[in-house]
Amino acid sequence: MTPLDSKLQLAHWLPPERTRPETLSGPLKDARGADWSGLVLGSIDLSGALLCRVDLRGSDLSSCVLEGADLRLARYDSKTVFPEGFEIRSTGAVGPGARLNGAFLNGANLRDMDLRGTNLMGAYLSGADLSGCLLDQVRLVGADLRHAVLRGARCRGTRFGSCQLDFADFRGADLTDAGLEGVESIRGADFSLTTGLDPLRSQLLSRPIQEVDCWNPLTRQSTRASLDAAAVNP
Repeated sequence: MTPLDSKLQLAHWLPPERTRPETLSGPLKDARGADWSGLVLGSIDLSGALLCRVDLRGSDLSSCVLEGADLRLARYDSKTVFPEGFEIRSTGAVGPGARLNGAFLNGANLRDMDLRGTNLMGAYLSGADLSGCLLDQVRLVGADLRHAVLRGARCRGTRFGSCQLDFADFRGADLTDAGLEGVESIRGADFSLTTGLDPLRSQLLSRPIQEVDCWNPLTRQSTRASLDAAAVNP
């Protein structure tokens, strides 16, 4: 072992995503990308810790110290328990009721997340994976959803006004009572196998030919063809 290795303790180093909560110590507490889902963390000092993208779904952090922790893009759900008085919704973490208006979530992996009650107005979600998400009644007004994946997402009553939906993948999504009026563009979007789209189909088909006849190279069909396919699967 070289003197530098000894100083940095490289022999015992683990990448942040493999860090367990009980091993965090010292001035740099780095667990970015770790999977702590379903854990009971106990009385652990996580103040100032780097917890970006940590999966906290189903975890109990009620006895932890979280002041100053970086929780951006950490994932939580209705079963996650935080210390009394800790306001998770404004930390940049993703979960029910989160305040993410205008947030940069391009390319984020949000698959199967419960996002009900979340504020995503004006959020940047280009290329994000929202497959299987619960988005009922969520306001996505002004959001950038270009190339976003919403396969199988539940979007009942979701508001998409002024959204950019170019090449968005809605295959198999539930769009019952969704507000697609006033979207900026649906160029290349795929609506195959969606449900609840009947009231809006004719309106979407009346959009400019540059949008509805645009070919989607991923799903290998045009938006018009996908809307026709949705009609076969009401």
